[in-house]
This record gives sequence, structure tokens and C-alpha cells, in this order.
Amino acid sequence: MQVVATLSLKGGVGKTTVALGLAGAAQRHGVSTLVVDLDPQANATTALDPEPTTATVADVLDEPRRAVVERAIAPSAWGEGLDVMVGAEQTERHNHPDPGAAQLHRLDRALQRIADELLGGDGDDLTEERYRLVIVDCPPSLGQLTRSALSAADRAILVTDPTMFSVSGVQRAFDAVQTERERSNNRLQPLGVLVNRVRPRNSEHEFRIAELRELFGPLVFNSVLPDRSAVQQAQGACLPIQDWDTPGAREVSAVFSALLGRVLRSASRDRPAASA
Repeated sequence: MQVVATLSLKGGVGKTTVALGLAGAAQRHGVSTLVVDLDPQANATTALDPEPTTATVADVLDEPRRAVVERAIAPSAWGEGLDVMVGAEQTERHNHPDPGAAQLHRLDRALQRIADELLGGDGDDLTEERYRLVIVDCPPSLGQLTRSALSAADRAILVTDPTMFSVSGVQRAFDAVQTERERSNNRLQPLGVLVNRVRPRNSEHEFRIAELRELFGPLVFNSVLPDRSAVQQAQGACLPIQDWDTPGAREVSAVFSALLGRVLRSASRDRPAASA
């Protein structure tokens, strides 16, 4: 089970859009996926429109027992193979600025309970992971919630937009990943920087992307997410961008398919080290 956090310490850059796009790509390619909505705004939960639950991620962070975890997970309305650990405003009570180690590792403990659960394969053999991918949508701040996600994650996708504040936002997010790696999670690595809402032939956007590449080198993905109205239209209809049949949607979907490939390749590289 590969755990990926979508991270931005600057609001309004489309971090949840990336989490949803990656989830849609995973579902389209048959990758069993759980979206964990850690943002108290719960926008990912709204877009995924899961069935009602008797618990939320806030309850999981109160008490990460298996029974509570199960009550907080529901199937997404997007279809089979995509579940949601639902978000809620109450999650904000866990967003302490200076949490202790026990608080930070509650999400990791909850996800480990899921990872330990295997589904039935052929015959009576229990060999199949329940989820191959977990996507954690973080709030745009560096408190307990984001640090909890980084303490549980294998990879972090740093999301930004091509504006004058993008460089400082990416630098702070990168520093947060490095700090959490040293503090509590030595398997955590940045997957890369994904630039969102890029307009073609916009000189300011081109300048900012070049600036990001100069500072962060190959960490910046070659593919960028174009600014397309199809993204908002699909989210408004509570549908994955992959199901929105317009040229702009197909352009965006291709970027998310490539991102999924990178996520899965990173998972395959991790396995030999884990079993050594």
C-alpha cells in the first residue's frame, strides 16, 4: 500500500484538484484507492460524494481503532474501487501547532490497520491488498494535520501554481517534507512539484515555471496541469475529470495518468528495500 500526500502550504493552488485527479486516474486504471480527506473544509469529500458514515477522520484521529476506521470509510459515488475516509469541519480540533509524537502518529496507526487487512484471493488465500494506493489530501497549513499526513506518507506531491508566491510556497513545503523525514518518517520522499493552472503562452507563467525549474531542478514535473474550465465543471457535477468528455478534460486527464504512473513506479522501487 503506497501512501501519497498532496501538499501545499499556500492556499488556492488546486491541491484538492490534484488529489481528485489522481484518484480518478487510479480508478480508471483499476488501482484500488482510498482518499483520506484531512482538510477541515472537506472539499474532496464533497466532490467524491460518499455514502453517509457514522464516523469521520476526526473520530479516527481521536481513536484510531479498527472499528472507528471502518465507520469513517465509505464508497465514493464515482464507482467501484474508490473509497473515502470522510472529512469534516471537526477535524480542525486536531490541527494543533505543536503536536506531540503520539498525536502525530495516529493517522499512521489507522492506515497501518488498513494495510494489515488482506482481501481474499483465489480460493482461501488472503493475498490481495485492500487498497493499493492511499491519497491524503492535506490542509494548506503546517499544523498537526499536515504533519500527520507526512508522518504516514511514502511520497509527497508538492502542488503549486505559476505565481510570484509559488517559489516560497514550494520551498516551505519541501522543507516540511525534509523536516518530517528527519523527525519521524525516514521512508518519506518528495515525489515532485506539480504546477497547476498553467495558461499557454502566458509570459508570467513561463517565467515562474522556469524559476521553479532553476531552483528545484528535476523535482519539478515536466508535465504541467493546464488551466481548463473542465476541471471546475467536473467537480461541480461530482464526477472525475476522466469522465468529462471535452478536449480540455482529456488534456488534464493525460497529466494525471502520467502522475499515477510515477506514483506506482515509486512504489515498485520501495518494495525491494522494504523486504530486504
